[in-house]
Amino acid sequence: MSDTVIRPARMTDAESLARVYNFYVEETIVTFEEEVVPAAEMAARLRQVQAGFLPWLVATQADRVVGYAHATKWKGRCGYRFSAEVTVYLEHGCGGRGTGSKLYHQLLQTLHSLGTHVAIGGIALPNEASVALHQKFGFEKVAHFREVGFKFDTWIDVGYWEKIL
Repeated sequence: MSDTVIRPARMTDAESLARVYNFYVEETIVTFEEEVVPAAEMAARLRQVQAGFLPWLVATQADRVVGYAHATKWKGRCGYRFSAEVTVYLEHGCGGRGTGSKLYHQLLQTLHSLGTHVAIGGIALPNEASVALHQKFGFEKVAHFREVGFKFDTWIDVGYWEKIL
């Protein structure tokens, strides 16, 4: 949408971030969390990402947060410092309008400017929309783990896609 604004997340966004994310916690397999995440916990996660000098971006429409994307450290050891795991979540019903693409475009640009060499996306499968988004940005599938997640009484596969920035 043309009225979508992408900006860095702020602590005051924590409640909106939790609102967007908790739909996926309660209704889908795309996250393996099973308990609703309170706004205070989302604020702590945002603080942790920012303390690691990584981006957390939000998409707003008419000043309402309708999605977010962020990067986290891939692993804790210093040899992985040039790799980041990336993720994007959109408010339920806001997919298919280009908002996820705008978020990922800005996120990947920011990571590149920070010296990140590899972006990695983990996707609970099946998830055609997420696979398509990653492939649109040049991510390639590099791993497929069978039945490593369990939610809603179902074993879930996870695939990993990577992009050299």
